[in-house]
Amino acid sequence: MNSTLAPSAEQFHIAFYKFAKLANADAAVTVCRELTRDLLGSILIADEGINGVLAGDAAALDRFEHALRTNPRLGGAFSNIVFKRSACKTAPFARMKVHRKSEIVFLGVDNVDAIGRTGIDVSPQEWRDLIAQDDVVVIDNRNSFEFKLGKFKNAVDPGVDNFRDFPKYIEEHVPEWQASGKRVAMYCTGGIRCEKTSAWMLDMGVPVYQLEGGILNYFLEMPDAEKDWEGECFVFDNRIALDTKMQETDTTLEDVYGGEPDWEWRLQRAKRLDADSE
Repeated sequence: MNSTLAPSAEQFHIAFYKFAKLANADAAVTVCRELTRDLLGSILIADEGINGVLAGDAAALDRFEHALRTNPRLGGAFSNIVFKRSACKTAPFARMKVHRKSEIVFLGVDNVDAIGRTGIDVSPQEWRDLIAQDDVVVIDNRNSFEFKLGKFKNAVDPGVDNFRDFPKYIEEHVPEWQASGKRVAMYCTGGIRCEKTSAWMLDMGVPVYQLEGGILNYFLEMPDAEKDWEGECFVFDNRIALDTKMQETDTTLEDVYGGEPDWEWRLQRAKRLDADSE
């Protein structure tokens, strides 16, 4: 999967999402297809907003970011969207896809309003202090294979292989957290899973905190992130994993999925995607 870019091809990766009520999600799909003609990656668009990852040269990404914030056909829905950018050694994507979806992230719970409701955002600087508190349970809001590769120290693995299984884990443990007076601190790769989960958990009687911008933002904002983070961060593209300096590692697909029979299908699917990109 790690097909290295030519030295002269300076490529960058951006990740972004925004929960926002779209007046016309179909029109937003059309606009984004026009704006990404010089880029590669994937964008999901739904009535609740946008979720995307893209790669290209700096100038092309600059144009896209400006256009997404200012294009009049988007009605200002993404005027304050945040982009997380990092340099690439390996080309992350082989093609460009813009999809119309019913949700930009699937929690498996109906009618969750992540636009008007959310948990407590915690900056990377505040996160370090928060997760050191004795009354805080730190929950990794990702799949188990991601947790296996890297995690915040003292974090709990919910043991799920699909984000849609996460709500069941929460429902089973909320009474325990309430009884022991625990606060919940959640993190995920880019922040979007936690925003949706915390919106759903607001009425459960447990304070919920979420790492602003997720793991990637923590790596970008905290030069000494390795003090709190163990291992690497899995990313769903051809780079496979990043260290705390946002640099691609030598981790392979076998390192991520190998040794677990239940993950064999993930390994084979990833290899098929790799073959498609060659």
